[in-house]
Amino acid sequence: MVLITGITGFVGQNLSAYLSDAYRIKGISRVSSDANLSYADFFEGNPSFDAIVHLAGKAHDLKKTSNDSDYYEANFELTQKLYDQFLQSDAQTFIYISSVKAVADTVTGVLTEDAVANPITVYGKSKKMAEDYILAHLPSDKKVYILRPCMIHGPGNKGNLNLLYSLVSKGVPYPLGAYANNRSFLSIENLCFIIDHLLKKDIPSAVFNVADDVPLSTNEVIALVSESLGKKAKIIALPKAIIRVVAQVGDILPLPINSEKLQKLTENYVVSTAKIKSALGISLPVSSRAGLLNTFNSFRNS
Repeated sequence: MVLITGITGFVGQNLSAYLSDAYRIKGISRVSSDANLSYADFFEGNPSFDAIVHLAGKAHDLKKTSNDSDYYEANFELTQKLYDQFLQSDAQTFIYISSVKAVADTVTGVLTEDAVANPITVYGKSKKMAEDYILAHLPSDKKVYILRPCMIHGPGNKGNLNLLYSLVSKGVPYPLGAYANNRSFLSIENLCFIIDHLLKKDIPSAVFNVADDVPLSTNEVIALVSESLGKKAKIIALPKAIIRVVAQVGDILPLPINSEKLQKLTENYVVSTAKIKSALGISLPVSSRAGLLNTFNSFRNS
């Protein structure tokens, strides 16, 4: 039996469906109003767990309305409680879904597992605290894996890709064509595929980055949105100097773009997955383009 925390979330729903043919699944979701949530009852009532996949936590708040304590409680304290229960249980495998943001908010070159962690946001710091606790208490007789995914997407996903899709579907031209960047994405199917293999295979405990094989530029993502809509991509290469001035004004006035959004849309964030593919001896089943097209097609169908 596999225990999945956060089973009602985007990743949890997809993972439970993906694993349901091969495993018995037990799910638990965090109730935000219960500050003292403990996972102990699930172990006491279900002593036969073979593995735990810990998804539950607080995601990065794009609207910045959350308190710092919310992140530490959800991402560190609850992870600590669950992991302590795992160590005392008969379960043999623990998979913690962390984030690349536990290591770096910006990337120069390619992010590998050897990079020195320097998280900037409270979200990244809370994820790193959970990682540190787990790594400081690794058991010799069990398997523990920390996964650091980049931006996860797929049918049912609600995030920044929805915003890009909405703009393109309305015929709004993308004005940042002058920026050539590369970003790693992660199809939900590839993530589920990797978790499934970690549950099946016997490899040593480790920390792994998780991403699709090929990074894509934002211009390429816009083109894929247009392709899913059967439209010609409208990409305009406005001068960068003009864009920067508009973004600075957006820092003061409520414009569609500001300095933070400009950085997110145009920065490089490339993640290496060589380590996990080598450890598991796998090739990912879904290409970067196919995964994003599947996501965008789901937006259209919904």
